[in-house]
Amino acid sequence: MNRIHHKAFASSAAVLLGAALLLSGCASGDDDSPAAPATTAPAATSAAASSPAASTADLMTGESSLGTIVVDGKGMSLYYFTKDTKDTKVSACTGGCLEAWPIATTTNDTPVVEGVTGEVGTIDSPDGKKHLTLNGMPLYYWAKDTKPGDVTGQGVNDVWYVVTPAGEMIK
Repeated sequence: MNRIHHKAFASSAAVLLGAALLLSGCASGDDDSPAAPATTAPAATSAAASSPAASTADLMTGESSLGTIVVDGKGMSLYYFTKDTKDTKVSACTGGCLEAWPIATTTNDTPVVEGVTGEVGTIDSPDGKKHLTLNGMPLYYWAKDTKPGDVTGQGVNDVWYVVTPAGEMIK
């Protein structure tokens, strides 16, 4: 009987240790290292009481510690990459960059906006999606933002910045 109890305890301890190791691998403090690959926009957290209701808008405004900024329909912050060129047809963020900075996309021929006053458009992404632009600049998510209002990508490598509803970069 004691042997069975010991095996159950050892199995439980191994599972807990494995879970702790897995979770610790997700908590990197290096903000400019590539995050885990992301193929879609980061999802809002399950804390519905603190998260705004999802909107059908592709782009809208949201509040953050930096003031009113451009967000997606789930309230996730969007960023400019200063290495992009205004009115570009191709993003300067490629390869590993796109793992940490997934593109903001739409399925609409005409993007739906709420409160955004800058000129909204799209360019084609390499995978055939419609990459959202504001005032001719492509928009991106930061994979490490986990909930609406997060702006943890602000100023990363002095090239990533959130955007005002008029399409101006906040530095």
